[in-house]
Amino acid sequence: MTADLDQIFARIEQLAGARGLPEVTRSTSYGTPALKVRQKSFVRLKDSATLVLLCPSEQKTLLMEISPEIYFETAHYVGYPAVLIRLDAIADEELSLRLEDAWRFKAPGKLAATRPTTAPRDGD
Repeated sequence: MTADLDQIFARIEQLAGARGLPEVTRSTSYGTPALKVRQKSFVRLKDSATLVLLCPSEQKTLLMEISPEIYFETAHYVGYPAVLIRLDAIADEELSLRLEDAWRFKAPGKLAATRPTTAPRDGD
């Protein structure tokens, strides 16, 4: 099972790496693969089909309202600043953006401030 989770988590690591998120390390959380920024977890696998993504409660509510086929919560996560993601329902581009959001949510302020909040345009 662990090898299967590692293979599934490779997608998450690749997307985070492609975004160039600083000071990200791979770890585990609750026995499953996770990514951390300065020892603070911001994303982990719940199981082979579900990702736990930390985010502000307002963002969680909005995501679940806009795309309930992708974002959801179980009773365990009610009131907790994390949203569950159906991995088979989310495109890489959207998942990549959510990973950056989660990184910003957990990264120390000074570290987050070193990263632009919008992508540079061609010619900038």
